[in-house]
Amino acid sequence: MSDPFWFLRPPFVFATVGMFVLFLALFYTYTGKAYVRFQGWVNRAEDPKRYWLEVAMYYLGGISFIGYFLYEVHVFSK
Repeated sequence: MSDPFWFLRPPFVFATVGMFVLFLALFYTYTGKAYVRFQGWVNRAEDPKRYWLEVAMYYLGGISFIGYFLYEVHVFSK
């Protein structure tokens, strides 16, 4: 029987986390509110500089996790 939690094992966990973080970035871009750790929610209309910094960090984090997943799969598959 196959493992039902295959997506939580390395290196697939990096792709899973990356997709989740990218989904959060897209959701925050759409809603105009971003969650900042230890500070709560930031609105695009009230504090645009802090908002876009947080959204950019979510995009960068998601792309980094997916890039690391692709690196792990490509390098170790040879």
